[in-house]
Amino acid sequence: MNKQGANLKTKPKITNMSGTLKRLAGYLMKRKAKLILTMIMVALSSVLALAGPFIIGVSIDDYIAAGDERGLLWLLVGLAFVYISYSAVMFLQNYWMADIAQKSVYELRDDLFRHFHMLPIAFFDKRRHGELMSRVTNDIDNISSTLNSTIIQIGSGVLTLAGSIVVMVYLSPILTAVTLIIIPLMFLGMKWITSRTGPKFKEQQRHLGDLNGFIEEAISSRHIVKMFSREDEMIADFMEKNGRLREAGYLAQAYSGFIPKLMNVLNNSSFAMIALAGGILALKGHATVGTIVIFTEYARQFTRPLNDLANQYNTLLSAVAGAERVFDIMDTDKAIDESTGGHHHILGEVVFQDVSFSYEKGKETLSDVSFSALKGEMIALIGPTGSGKTTIMNLLARFYEPDLGSILFDGVDSREISGSDLRRQMGFVLQDTVLFEETVMENIRYGRLDATDEEVVEAARLANAHAFIMKMPDGYAAKLSQDGSGISQGQRQLIAIARAVLADPVLLILDEATSSIDTMTELHIQEALSRLMEGRTSFVIAHRLNTIRRADQVIALREGRVEAIGTYKDVVGIENA
Repeated sequence: MNKQGANLKTKPKITNMSGTLKRLAGYLMKRKAKLILTMIMVALSSVLALAGPFIIGVSIDDYIAAGDERGLLWLLVGLAFVYISYSAVMFLQNYWMADIAQKSVYELRDDLFRHFHMLPIAFFDKRRHGELMSRVTNDIDNISSTLNSTIIQIGSGVLTLAGSIVVMVYLSPILTAVTLIIIPLMFLGMKWITSRTGPKFKEQQRHLGDLNGFIEEAISSRHIVKMFSREDEMIADFMEKNGRLREAGYLAQAYSGFIPKLMNVLNNSSFAMIALAGGILALKGHATVGTIVIFTEYARQFTRPLNDLANQYNTLLSAVAGAERVFDIMDTDKAIDESTGGHHHILGEVVFQDVSFSYEKGKETLSDVSFSALKGEMIALIGPTGSGKTTIMNLLARFYEPDLGSILFDGVDSREISGSDLRRQMGFVLQDTVLFEETVMENIRYGRLDATDEEVVEAARLANAHAFIMKMPDGYAAKLSQDGSGISQGQRQLIAIARAVLADPVLLILDEATSSIDTMTELHIQEALSRLMEGRTSFVIAHRLNTIRRADQVIALREGRVEAIGTYKDVVGIENA
């Protein structure tokens, strides 16, 4: 398998709940001390919840039946203290758990976002951006809401359940046996429901990611949609995807909605059986009224945790579905160039030695490409669409690895140089200029973040961008939009050139930097590029042949092979033949 294929290979997907929960627990356990305190509060709240009904039962048998008003008063004071303490403990456990959950989710989201920036470009080429955004937002928000409530609910439910059984057995083994009759029915009903809700919640998350991807694509391509009057088709596609999400969500919620209904039916049946059995025991003198009151309350405490646990399990299934999608990304191997190779100061000499490359196995994009560039030379790449020009640029920047052959920088194989270190010494001016929703000043400063305002302005002057920037209402403080609306394509290119000037790179990559530009603007851009390329090794892709007349070498490509290498006069003559 080639190296690029190895980069994209992922580990097996998580397919079991225990594995996913174990990984989520790893984030929670980084705050072990506070988690232990929270669990102590959960245990204390369960004890206090069990103490209330017991005090009420004692007051009936020992004080109300006996007419002891003083004793009853003190018991009521104790009961008030129990319920006040219960409220305080509940506040603390919820407050601490919210802090633990939010910090854990913050760290999970941070890890995922950092991992995004360590993945190879090929990973993003094959994924819809909106679907990836859904994993950072919707899936992790789903995990966050679950962590906030589920851990406390499960812990409290298990402790309350255990405590209720102990006290019920102590009070009346017969009534306890009557209560436990419903347990098998509960588990059978839960098993039937959860076996159907799990896949539906997973399907719901998948359709949600698909819908987000479609929305992101629709918004980013809104101009094309309007140009071709495809609004109706886009709406129809949206309705189809939205309908699939609705159907999956409906089935997931409908099945999960059976759980509380089933529990209510079983709870009411349990109370009826307890009332009947308790009344018979009381008539025969085997139980007091207070004992029956205590028991009915504990029976409620016993069935409520079962109900809560069933609902929380349902919520947990939804969170696990989201967590699997998050860990699926985090299990994707990092780009090899970020974890291997050392520092190398580029001088400017570049050699391609018998380089072959394919994006997809069996479909070769480059085949046995060889050429060399001396320091300070301008290398022009020409050829029809699909001939491999942009692929050579991608290999130079080490966005991809060659399948065969090698790329040398000053005699050093590119695989021995860290990809991030290599790109820090390169400057890029591409056909599609990327701008950020920041000021003009900050967009240019992106080339070198520690640059002063004066250095930014000087870079803009060298790039012939200063004049049009000063004509903007706020000058360098003008806020730009991500799509660059409000300024022309040529002005966006000049900002990109200024950014590259500020970076002061050793090696330049210019990918059709003057395409779709009018003649006058092109002259400004050509002048700026001439200043930028002076003394630097430059690789230029241009469809307009007049932009490469000064090239030291012109490389003609066709179908991924080098067809000719030479001067502009020689190669362009062959190319135009």
